[in-house]
Formats: sequence, C-alpha cells, structure tokens
Amino acid sequence: MGKQKLRIGMVGYGFMGRTHSNAFTQAPKYFDLPREPELVAVCARNRERAEAFASNWGYQDVESDWQSLVARDDIDLIDIAAPNDMHHDIAIAAAQAGKMVMCEKPLGRTAAESAEMVAAVETAGVANMVWYNYRRIPAVTLAKQMIDRGDLGRIYHYRAKFLQDWTIATDLPQGGEGLWRLDVNVAGSGVTGDLLAHCIDTAMWLNGGIDSVTAMTETFVKERAHSLTGKVEPVGIDDACAFLARFDNGSLATFESTRYARGHKALYTLEINGEHGSLAWDLHDLHRLDYFDHRVEGETRGWRSIHITDGEHPYMDSWWVPGLSIGYAESFVHQAADFIRGLEGEAAAPTFADAHRTDLVTDAVLKSGRTGQWEPASDS
Repeated sequence: MGKQKLRIGMVGYGFMGRTHSNAFTQAPKYFDLPREPELVAVCARNRERAEAFASNWGYQDVESDWQSLVARDDIDLIDIAAPNDMHHDIAIAAAQAGKMVMCEKPLGRTAAESAEMVAAVETAGVANMVWYNYRRIPAVTLAKQMIDRGDLGRIYHYRAKFLQDWTIATDLPQGGEGLWRLDVNVAGSGVTGDLLAHCIDTAMWLNGGIDSVTAMTETFVKERAHSLTGKVEPVGIDDACAFLARFDNGSLATFESTRYARGHKALYTLEINGEHGSLAWDLHDLHRLDYFDHRVEGETRGWRSIHITDGEHPYMDSWWVPGLSIGYAESFVHQAADFIRGLEGEAAAPTFADAHRTDLVTDAVLKSGRTGQWEPASDS
C-alpha cells in the first residue's frame, strides 16, 4: 500500500506560491516522509492565471474563493501564500474547519492578529507552521547546533542586516498586485514586518528571546499614487528601520533593514560573537559558514570558511556528493519535509506561537520608532 496522502490547498500563486509548490513537489523525492504531498487545489482571484499556475505545478483543481477552498473535504492542509491582510481570516477559518495550516510570514500584520491565529490553531488542535525558511539553510542550521552545544560559549553580540533597493523610485505606486507590500493596510508594515521579521525569527531561534528594543524608522517617500484608485495617498509603511535589542541572555544586538540601499537586492547577513568564538553567514554565499575559534592556539588561529556540503552537515546527506552546494529553494523543501515528519512526532518549528513572538518584537520595534523609547518586546 502507498503512503497516506497529505492533500494540499494553496492560497496564492505568486513568488511564495511557487516556492511552496516546489517544496511540496520536491520534498518526497529527497526525504523519506511519512505522508505523500498531493497538490489538490490552488485558489486565486484571477482564475485564468490560477489555471495556468495549476497546470504548471500539477494542481488538480482551481478555486477563486478561499472560503470554498477551506470548505472542501478533500483537503487536509491549507497553505497561505497570499498577501498579509488575508492571513488572519484564512488561518482561523481553516483551523475551525479542522485543517492543518501553514502560513507565509509575517503571521499577522500585528501581534494582536497573530494572537488570535495562535488561539485558533491551538483550540482546534491542528498542526501549524510559518514559513521562516532561513532557519533551514544548512549553514544556519549548523550555526544553531554549534551554539546549542556551547562552541561559542556565552554570547555577547548579535548583529543582522537585510538590505534591498527596489522602492527607491519616487514614481513607484503603492498597492495592488505586485506592490501590496507598500500599502500599510495590506502589509501591516514595511521592512520591519517583511525583512526584519526574518532576521528576528532567526535571531531568537539561535540566541533566545528578545527582552526589549529601541528603534528608529523612516519613510523616505511620504506620498505615492495608489495602483487601485490612482489617488495620491500617504505612505504608511517604513522604508528603513534600525534598532538595538537586548536578549534575555544579556547579549546585545543591532538590526538594520532598508529598501533604499542602492546596489543590494537581498543582502541578508548575520554575525554572532561569543566567549570562545564567532560565527558569520551571508545569504549571497549561503552554503558557507565563517567560524573563528579563539581556542585554536598558534599561528593558524583565524577565521575559516566552512563549505556546508558534506553528508554530516544538516540536510546534506539527502542531496548531492560533497562539494556540490544547494540554494535558496531547498530551504523551503527542508521546511516542507520537516513539517510532514513532525506530523508523526514532535511538531516542527516555527509554529504559530513561535511566529507570534516575532510579531511581538516587530510591534515593539514599530512602537519604539514612534515613541523614541525603549519598549518591551514580549507579552510577559
């Protein structure tokens, strides 16, 4: 007999819809999973494009109304790859219908929204996960293992940045398909919820909870025409954000993100400094982890670059021979595989509850940007 199916209904067909569909398609080809993903239906408002998407990725059916998708009895998992303003209602409806739920980040536009989503999945007792994929890049996973076993000793500093340049043009409109991230009503925030949310999730996974933050934010272009109405309206999202943080373990952090760093499309870097050594990682060279071990004596002490391709490295025994690297898309494959494996054991993170903690930090960062004060970054 074949494996039990995991029947998937996808909401959205954009960039994230592609990454998720690819992940579900590829995961069982490289990992031994207890259930077989089956792409049952994709939902989007533009039916013609949804049908083209379904044909390309192998979905059996198309829906144009997400409520109809959630109501289907031939779907086990609702995967939300739609704009941020849709996450809350779809996730809660799916949980109430007894469906497993996976959701793109950020979980909610605000921590209040995500708290209701957490309550819904926990009340329903359904499996849930948020697609913070950078945790599952093998080099970052190895960094987690090294920190957890004490290779760096006590952590003193954490620093991260995520830089882009795609919104610099003053004539770029806000809102509508493709530009909804510039519309605060849809996105919730700008770089804080979009880019820094990734940095915050990774940081708390690697280094524990964040206690408090102080931030500065800026919106460089104050007004933009709206794609849907044509009217010039105030811009409510943050174009840039920089903040300081204190972790629960006493370490200090700096975070920076902007969409106004000319020449950068997706520069995500992090560095961690500890008592015994340091780690550094760069998305542009994602299969390498730089490591400094102060305990190495003599003239060979120094930074070394570890090429994360060997079979003993996280996830890599399922891919190619040593020396051959993988890329961005495979982090989603790993996440899909871990979610499915977690259905028959310990649930894989980040859960909705984990992602809610990230939303609490982003809320605190945005509040601090308004008040100019240190703000608590948790609900405890």
